[in-house]
Amino acid sequence: MEFRFELALCGFLEATTDWLVARQLGGAVAVPGSRIIDICAIQPGPAFDARTRITDRTIPSLAIESRVGVGEAVYWRDAFDCRADHARSVVDRAVDCGFFVANRRNGRQYVRQATRYPDWIDSLVAIENKPDLGRPGNLEAQLRHDVSLGVFDEVILATETYVTRAHLNRLPDAVGVWRFDPQTGERTVVREPTTLAVDEPGIEPGESRPLSTEIHVVSAEKKAEKRRRIAERAYGKGWRPDTLPGCANCHVTDDGRPACVYYDRVVNPATDCGAECPGFEASDPPAVDLRAIRDDRSPWVADPSGVARSQSGLSRFL
Repeated sequence: MEFRFELALCGFLEATTDWLVARQLGGAVAVPGSRIIDICAIQPGPAFDARTRITDRTIPSLAIESRVGVGEAVYWRDAFDCRADHARSVVDRAVDCGFFVANRRNGRQYVRQATRYPDWIDSLVAIENKPDLGRPGNLEAQLRHDVSLGVFDEVILATETYVTRAHLNRLPDAVGVWRFDPQTGERTVVREPTTLAVDEPGIEPGESRPLSTEIHVVSAEKKAEKRRRIAERAYGKGWRPDTLPGCANCHVTDDGRPACVYYDRVVNPATDCGAECPGFEASDPPAVDLRAIRDDRSPWVADPSGVARSQSGLSRFL
């Protein structure tokens, strides 16, 4: 149920806003992986077009944060403060996606940025999906984490449930609330979110023990780094599933959601599909280009021309 709700909301946001939408991204800083955001939406800034020209993939964060610039090429190993094998992987991926340009000098590889990394993010919106507020799980703790840390400019709860005053009283005041019907695509704004202080230090709750909760103070600089990493991952990933089921009953909706003729609904390929399903009929996956659908329906650009170019004087190193 939550998967179908989540994909329906992603499709709605993509069709009705200029946001760049992605799913299931890490939202913690001090303890990576301890908080996963259901939907991350990026409101593009003025330099967004410059970002789309670089690559359609995620630019490695360490490449952006390295000592590699657009001017003089540097020896790749001197540009990173990490293990050599990790740095080598980052360089290879940055060159492959067109963010780094590589040249050789005396048998050593030197790299530079193909272009300056643009400041392309206006704001980030975190959306937590709880279709049924009767089964909230860790909802309150999750939302308090997001508001206290303040990595996202806005935090929103999306639900299919009728929202009562009692529900609102259990949520942090800064959290916005939407009621969304995945069948009709109708959204009602129950409460607007409050903009959070993303440029100030935040508090990330850690492990809870009897009578105490571990807390981590996260600097504004670390938050800015995390925001960029989230945005880059969102740009490369998007919200549609990576693969489609190899079943004759699988088809794809106009906006790219996997659906099943047998069950007459959107399905989660990771949990709903396979030989154990009574409606399974082995076949090739649907011949659908999900990248083309994303390119057509969102600000994301598939297969950009790239920005890599030769730099005057560097050709002598080849």
